[in-house]
Amino acid sequence: MHKVKCLSGLRIIAFMTCLTLSLPLLAHEGGSDAAIGFNEKLGARADIDASFIGEDGRPITLRELGGRPVLLALSFYRCKDQCNTLLVGLAKAVRDLEGQPGKDWRVITVSINPLETPAEAVKEKTIVAATIGKPFPSDAWPFLVGDHDSIDRLADSVGFSYRQVGEEFDHPLGVIMLSPEGKIVRYIQGPEFLPVDLGMAIMESSKGLVRPTVAKMLRLCLTYDSKKKQYGFDFIRVAGLLSILVAVALAAFLVIAGPKRRAAHLARSGASPEGSKGLKVHEETRQAGEERPNQGGG
Repeated sequence: MHKVKCLSGLRIIAFMTCLTLSLPLLAHEGGSDAAIGFNEKLGARADIDASFIGEDGRPITLRELGGRPVLLALSFYRCKDQCNTLLVGLAKAVRDLEGQPGKDWRVITVSINPLETPAEAVKEKTIVAATIGKPFPSDAWPFLVGDHDSIDRLADSVGFSYRQVGEEFDHPLGVIMLSPEGKIVRYIQGPEFLPVDLGMAIMESSKGLVRPTVAKMLRLCLTYDSKKKQYGFDFIRVAGLLSILVAVALAAFLVIAGPKRRAAHLARSGASPEGSKGLKVHEETRQAGEERPNQGGG
């Protein structure tokens, strides 16, 4: 019984360690002072009336595409690095989602580059379709472009903070889960995604449930069980992490507190560090004096 209580206590300590480590990351991801990132606005409504241009060149709004859970990805099509990683990672997760794409849920990608055209949107859509690798309704994942005003209206409303650097854009990597009415219910960090994460977000979105973001550091404390299709607490991994933290903390304590503890011990014994050194020298001198007569007698 005692062993079981000990194990439960260790699990609680390990979990609290993970949670503590994740707090700075959560603050960074949701901080309003971050120049680039997600300034999370959970429970707020996205500006679904901002007008964009679809792949066919026709104007369209997110309100027209709503009415179902929406995975919103803000990116740009001329990106040569992380944006492609984000969209490809999203496509790999989407192909294993349950439900009927376009009816039960929808993915929408909006370019944050006002210079991009519907032709570039079509090109990016072709790459994503090839990644999905199976029949997928065209209207289940529209790729949109828009002018600067519409892009900023949407980005501001969902807390997507970015900036232009030359011809490129620095921006956060992730998707924003919207309810059928356009309410922001979750932020999912990328650039890689698990189908179970997206599936859970879609299910909660359909009910209008708002869920906080799980920091990546906290995800290190969990292991995904592909059979059960859910996360479980990884006690072995966290115990190893906790052991490292305890060892580092102990070493730091010994380095910092060692001299102070020695000084306090000498103070209690009525000696000082200088006095201790003097006594040691005196003792060595006395011993040397005792040895000299013995050496002379030989």
